[in-house]
Amino acid sequence: MDVFVYGTLTDPDRVAAVLDDWSLGPDAVLRGAHRVEGRYPTLAPGGETVGRLLRTSDIDALDRYEGVERGLYRRVAVPRGDGRAGEPVQVYVGDPARLGAADGSTWPDGDPPPLAVLAELVAAGCTVVSSPE
Repeated sequence: MDVFVYGTLTDPDRVAAVLDDWSLGPDAVLRGAHRVEGRYPTLAPGGETVGRLLRTSDIDALDRYEGVERGLYRRVAVPRGDGRAGEPVQVYVGDPARLGAADGSTWPDGDPPPLAVLAELVAAGCTVVSSPE
């Protein structure tokens, strides 16, 4: 499974500490959402985010690392926008309120939306484009 990573998981040493089965793929761009800084990064609608593709079969370990069960991040499927065949790319969207990512100029209505709403916005409005391998 391909996962678009845009924070700590772009570092191979960090990935190796989290996953046993993985490979870092090409650089990629998430179109339709930009990175918002906080204690850990999240995404907001509009713009684009530079990152990488991470391939792993151990999505459960990634979900644990990202705090999906605790509601810190939510994993959403985003279509590929580069014409490559295959499954959608998974993207982790963080809860802006819990991550301290509340810069009013970043959010469409001035306040960060709840995580469920933000995850829906990203899933519906984004594509991932990867560089050729």
